[in-house]
Amino acid sequence: MKKIVILFSGEGSNLLNIIETLHTKELMVVAAITNRPKAGGIAKAKSHQVPVEIIDHTHFDARESFDTKLLETINTYAPDLVVMAGFMRILTPIVTDNIKAINVHPSLLPLFKGGNAIEKSFESSETRGGISVHWVSSELDGGEVIAQQAFEKSSDETLETFTQKIRQLEHTLLPKAIIQILKAD
Repeated sequence: MKKIVILFSGEGSNLLNIIETLHTKELMVVAAITNRPKAGGIAKAKSHQVPVEIIDHTHFDARESFDTKLLETINTYAPDLVVMAGFMRILTPIVTDNIKAINVHPSLLPLFKGGNAIEKSFESSETRGGISVHWVSSELDGGEVIAQQAFEKSSDETLETFTQKIRQLEHTLLPKAIIQILKAD
């Protein structure tokens, strides 16, 4: 069975969705790694007996030091794929050049790269919102797009409803993309 490691920083809604949708059925989530000791996703992973590694980025004096530790930790699990699901760190080539990883981004790339993508997309004049699953590269949100899904903005759209639509798409498309990639290997 194929193995994945999930990187996350926050509440872990995508982490939980992947665990509940795919773990022990299609693949093994061999570890969940976070950079935030109080991330909500920690309890979600542990409740499903997924090992959690906490690597607090504030304990490192340089991005490269953190990335070296992150790469060492990932490699101990020998995953077939690393899935970034709300991992809010910009990674250096120390990591990006040495792992096979995908990221889910809450916009239709190449639009709205980087942070606050949901808000930027919502506030833009674009008539559609959506998500992208892409390969992780050394360019922030610049790796090749694997899959995208979009929706039309409604005239009465609020940031809250827009965000809910983004999350729903993430929960549908990310597991499909993971399976597609692992089956292609």
